[in-house]
Amino acid sequence: MPEERPAPAVIQGGMGIGVSGWRLAAAVARTGQLGVVSGVALDTTLARRLQRGDPGGDLRRALAHFPYPEVAERILRRYFVSGGIAPGRPFRPVPRLGLRPHRARDELTVAGNFTEVWLAREGHDGPVGINYLEKVQLATPAAAYGAMLAGVDYVLMGAGIPSEIPALLDALARHAPAELSVTVSGSEERHILTFDPVDRIGTPAGTRPGALPEPLRRPRMLAIVSSTVLATYLCRSPATRPDGFVLETPSAGGHSAPPRGRMRLSGTGEPVYGPRDALDLAGVARLGLPFWLAGGYGTPEGLAEARAAGATGIQAGTVFALCRESGLDPALRRQVRDRAALGTLTVLNAPDTSPAGFPFKVAGLPETLSEPDTYQERPRLCDLGYLRTPYLSPAGSVGYRCAAEPVDAYVRKGGAEQDTAGRRCLCNALTADIGLGQHRSDGYAEPALVTLGQDLSCLEGLPSDDCSAADVVAHLLGG
Repeated sequence: MPEERPAPAVIQGGMGIGVSGWRLAAAVARTGQLGVVSGVALDTTLARRLQRGDPGGDLRRALAHFPYPEVAERILRRYFVSGGIAPGRPFRPVPRLGLRPHRARDELTVAGNFTEVWLAREGHDGPVGINYLEKVQLATPAAAYGAMLAGVDYVLMGAGIPSEIPALLDALARHAPAELSVTVSGSEERHILTFDPVDRIGTPAGTRPGALPEPLRRPRMLAIVSSTVLATYLCRSPATRPDGFVLETPSAGGHSAPPRGRMRLSGTGEPVYGPRDALDLAGVARLGLPFWLAGGYGTPEGLAEARAAGATGIQAGTVFALCRESGLDPALRRQVRDRAALGTLTVLNAPDTSPAGFPFKVAGLPETLSEPDTYQERPRLCDLGYLRTPYLSPAGSVGYRCAAEPVDAYVRKGGAEQDTAGRRCLCNALTADIGLGQHRSDGYAEPALVTLGQDLSCLEGLPSDDCSAADVVAHLLGG
């Protein structure tokens, strides 16, 4: 277990693909609060940044410390382009997720998570965490192992029920084979994703022949949940019990849980939440684990309110997404701040945007996929596939489909046509948010799609339009 240190009052939330990157997490961690990198698609971001020439050499510096030098060398040979690829040239693809073992894919996933956490931890002793989505479960074992090799302090997971993650982390800390149940639509059998670190990646450099690698430090695990019922369920057994909770309200950015009961939509087309969706904070407190509140708490007053309710602190995203160290493209960041200042920024909790099937917050910005015209002009395709779901084909094999792929392909794979309506390709859009969007050979460039929390009052009272992460932390703590 990590060494004892005071629990953070502020958790900087994991955001998007690379919005909460290593620079942001490191800046927050240096203040003593919990800096969190997003763990989604780190294989793709590593490969694309290497193809951009790795300006500053940060990724190559981290890979020089990767405990599998032969793996690092293979990745550099395949993806690093000195000086970077020409503007507008397509990025070389990376292997897509799947149930079958794939050494090159796992190596890139482990290395991508290692480099992100290693850079976030470099040069200080503040706490660093990594955020995963349960909906991207096919990447989780290899990703978590890479983060643990770099000494990550916390693993946070939402967008599902992370009941198997505590046991997964226990196994990975021993370099032992780890298992994760995978939902396969149409199948009544239990499908297992197995990741054996020694078999798949090898033993870390310096391990004596025939000896077991030294155990890794097991990070704390925080489950991101939106109901007291789910928190109680996870605490039913030591095998599923996390080390704490992040309790999210429906206004939090990114994905949110659908309302309990029948889905009803408001006049703006958003899910309507009712009393059954309210958090029972006293009930969570009785579970005896620390918890943090998220979604509308990213202010000094929100922190005070959370502490008064028994919480250890808060998780904040939007205020950090718009600070200097954020990975969000600077032009998008300026648009958001300008529109927020004018009171013209809207953030819709869209029920049909995400292929994952969860409501997803969409910031209304011109020339992004929030605009119907931009959405209609984008060719439907799914070539990154992080939100693909496995299904059982009539022939008995496991295939993969995504509600954002071409409609005829999705229906041919047994999907319902109505599930494709309005679905945006989040994988490609979120990489465009950080300037790593794919360019196609015909000149087409992927548009962005920005997600934020719906409570924008958190932007009021910040010290400047170009504040740092340390400024944000000081503001939240009342400094």
